[in-house]
Amino acid sequence: MNAIRRFGSAMIVPVLLFPFFGIVVGVATLFKNEAVMGELANPDGLWYQIWTLIENGGWTVFNQMELVFVIGLPISLAKKAPGRAVLSSVMGYLMFNYFINGILTIWGPAFGVDFASEVGGTSGLKEIVGIKTLDTNIIGAIFISALVIWLHNRYYEKKLPESIGIFQGGPFVVMISFFLMIPLAFLTSWIWPMVQNGIASLQDFLVSSSYIGVWLFHFLERILIPTGLHHFIYTPFEYGPAVVDGGMKSYWISHLTEYSQFTGALNDIFPGGGFLLQGNIKMFGSIGIALALYHTAKPEKRKKVGALLFAAALTAVFAGITEPLEFTFLFIAPYLFALHAVLGATMVTIMHGFGLVGNMGGGLIEIAATNWVPLMGNHWGVYMVQFIIGIIFIVIYYYTFKFLILKFDIPMPGREKDDNSETKLYTKQDYKASKSGSENDVAHAEQKYNNEYERKAAIYLQGLGGAENIEDVTNCATRLRVTVYDPNKVEDDMYFKEYGEAHGVVRNNKSIQVIVGLSVPQVRDSIDTFLNQKQ
Repeated sequence: MNAIRRFGSAMIVPVLLFPFFGIVVGVATLFKNEAVMGELANPDGLWYQIWTLIENGGWTVFNQMELVFVIGLPISLAKKAPGRAVLSSVMGYLMFNYFINGILTIWGPAFGVDFASEVGGTSGLKEIVGIKTLDTNIIGAIFISALVIWLHNRYYEKKLPESIGIFQGGPFVVMISFFLMIPLAFLTSWIWPMVQNGIASLQDFLVSSSYIGVWLFHFLERILIPTGLHHFIYTPFEYGPAVVDGGMKSYWISHLTEYSQFTGALNDIFPGGGFLLQGNIKMFGSIGIALALYHTAKPEKRKKVGALLFAAALTAVFAGITEPLEFTFLFIAPYLFALHAVLGATMVTIMHGFGLVGNMGGGLIEIAATNWVPLMGNHWGVYMVQFIIGIIFIVIYYYTFKFLILKFDIPMPGREKDDNSETKLYTKQDYKASKSGSENDVAHAEQKYNNEYERKAAIYLQGLGGAENIEDVTNCATRLRVTVYDPNKVEDDMYFKEYGEAHGVVRNNKSIQVIVGLSVPQVRDSIDTFLNQKQ
């Protein structure tokens, strides 16, 4: 469980980048939409061009999501020299993709891959920093990064003979990774295309299966997001000929004028429009999940957790980018993500049963611009039903997630097992009087270090029993995570709260978590510096 907590916390490091960029994309999309902005959104005008430029920057983290995780995970999971671990992780991932590129360039037909195809769509190919390779999405990135981090933690300090000492440390980790990536690239080139082809073969079944097909489409579109294989689900429908030639998106938009004047049921004029309703999952499901995560957090933690959840939910609802929210629980509790896919698919299938069709693959901004705004006049009834069903499912999401999180004590953000009772038992003066020796040491630390991060690092290091008692140090978004050799040498909670201004301490035998706050990366860097100086 401690390893799971550490990995889940490490995922927060890259995820924290998503909300800002998601909001940028959502705002830019809104200001470029002609249905909302009118003539101001003329593609040939300066307004449109400026927002296109801003939107291009907003897609940075999403277009390079694999690299974001490859770089972000070692920062928290590397036990020593996290900067070196980042370099090794990036090198390992690049070698992995270069090997796949070479394998499929030479033997592509033998693996059932047309490597001459253009990247994107249903080709199963992607370009990673200029390397044409298989699209293994974040699953491949996380797996390779985790593997290299494990090698780093195991072999970074390996002592080599003097004659080859130049290869010690990071170079030695990269050397091992080089030879390990070759068989992994062959294995991926063999297995992954079969998985992709299996997904693609579901298309005909989905189209011909009415409501069952709609449910399966949305379930698979959601459940496969971590693998990147969801592209094989929605791309033939949104942009390909699975339902109509040219794709549902362009077909729907090109017929908006006709649909706005039609007074009958929309599913009569566009009977295949039950697909691409996944935006409702993003709008309504995300709200229910965010509320459940917020209300299951400890009351004293809700302010900080709420800020993170608000930005993540806002990104999901308005921009349709759900990674910031979903990644907070996806790898900690995968069964919650499976439940999310089941509830979401059920919700949109019920909506479709009440006549909802359209282009609703994105967030609220896109849905409003290409559905509600132009069609509300004659079709307000079906949209009212859409909202009623959506609100009902917000409640279902909320109570279901809340029950499971509390029932199984799932370690979501803000659910730290922190006991604050000591704060009520002692006054600050009483505590200092009983710890005069520590008080003098802390006063010395405060005089020696002008930088707040260095000061806190020195106090925490002293409270943890000194450098010689530290086995390894990592951090997540708000916590310093330390493994000590002797937990009896660690000061009590009040030491960290009174002297180091920590928000709390969580203890699990040799595993100590000091809840520092959002400045924890800087404090951890200072501790690493102190530990290196002691060596």
